[in-house]
Amino acid sequence: MKATAQRDGARFKHTVTVREHQLMIDESPQSGGNDAGPDPQELLAASLASCTAITVEMYAARKGWDIGHVEVDVNYSPAERGCPTKFDLVLRLPDTLSDEQVQRLQVIAAKCPVHRTLDGEVMFNERVERAHLAV
Repeated sequence: MKATAQRDGARFKHTVTVREHQLMIDESPQSGGNDAGPDPQELLAASLASCTAITVEMYAARKGWDIGHVEVDVNYSPAERGCPTKFDLVLRLPDTLSDEQVQRLQVIAAKCPVHRTLDGEVMFNERVERAHLAV
């Protein structure tokens, strides 16, 4: 998996390319940006919310369960001195599901790839390359 961020003229505004898709990323006006898109921290919360929803929906489809509408809210607080990174995730499922289905879907939700990545050990291999970049 690969994502590439390239500055898009304005201060802090970047176009991120993933496969054939492009996303506009920017900072809020309070942080010096123009709010042309979500900021990188918001994208992290969006990744967890969407991955959780998709994982639950895929599991339900494999089980043949028609679960209807699924909604996931994620509130994210980055780590600060003395406090770890905190994710508050709310999975909303239809009230027509049985207790057994809800319990199983809750377990499956925590197994989405983004959740596992955030919960696991992370390693970084970083380097700087000099290149002639077009303006």
